[in-house]
Amino acid sequence: MTRKSKFLLTFTMSLLAMGLSAVAFAQGDAAALDPEAATAVAKFDAAAWVAIASAVAIALAAFGGALGQARAAATALEGIARNPGAADKLFTPMILGLALIESLVIYALIIAFLLVGKVPSL
Repeated sequence: MTRKSKFLLTFTMSLLAMGLSAVAFAQGDAAALDPEAATAVAKFDAAAWVAIASAVAIALAAFGGALGQARAAATALEGIARNPGAADKLFTPMILGLALIESLVIYALIIAFLLVGKVPSL
């Protein structure tokens, strides 16, 4: 598969996903509903979007953290393999970098919990 065909396939699938999401989130005319029902629909929409936002936040944080940790570990191990004498000099900065990467993932988890806590009750 050529690079151009991969790009066109990805672009087409992205447009298809965006087009179908509009249909999935479509709702009836809120003006036709009574005010109490319109308020309930608005609360449900807010809760759904907050839940989606927190799920996306934690998913991106976990994905990015895993990629960062994998790259840091792979680079450190490659450096140690090339120069075994530098293992002591590489170990401490690698552990420090892994701890900082993990702290960012935990920060995203806390933000996701805070977002879920703001979900209005129905």
